[in-house]
Amino acid sequence: MKNKYVIGIDEAGRGPIAGPVAIGAVAATTTKILNGIKDSKKLSVKKREIWHKIIKNNFECHCVFISHKTIDKIRINNAVYLGIQKVLGKFSRKPNLVLLDGLLKASKNYKQKTIIKGDEKISLISAASIIAKVSRDKKMLVFHKKFPQYCFDKHKGYGTKLHYKKIKKHGACPIHRRTFLKKVL
Repeated sequence: MKNKYVIGIDEAGRGPIAGPVAIGAVAATTTKILNGIKDSKKLSVKKREIWHKIIKNNFECHCVFISHKTIDKIRINNAVYLGIQKVLGKFSRKPNLVLLDGLLKASKNYKQKTIIKGDEKISLISAASIIAKVSRDKKMLVFHKKFPQYCFDKHKGYGTKLHYKKIKKHGACPIHRRTFLKKVL
């Protein structure tokens, strides 16, 4: 990757029943400063915040959100694809290569490589996973202030027992993904 402008991409929030999906992307010409980084799911909240600050201060990075309404309208896979296109459009230049986690794909306009468990294997994708996860979690804390009865501060919109209990008690709120709640509503 030396002397190449590479962007790593990952998403956070594909599975929750509320809130947006976040697409994080980080660009680099070197990943030396990322030694020791891990997939966001394998880090504590505190360590994610530390890495988030390091990444933001040392790399060009962006995060886009695709709303629950769009997810309901075009389905989650299409929403993630849309988010990838939007986040790539935010960078200062076109990358030589895009590295994507799991089964993610960019448009055919980009040279790309999809890596299964890329968030565990490729530090640039790990960095993107942290950008997406921290950004989405912060957005869910804002939603918690607006809808405290759902406890978004605890589960961040994922389908936990507590979350389903709150939906049964209060009904769905405006940020719930209706297509994910067909059996509950």
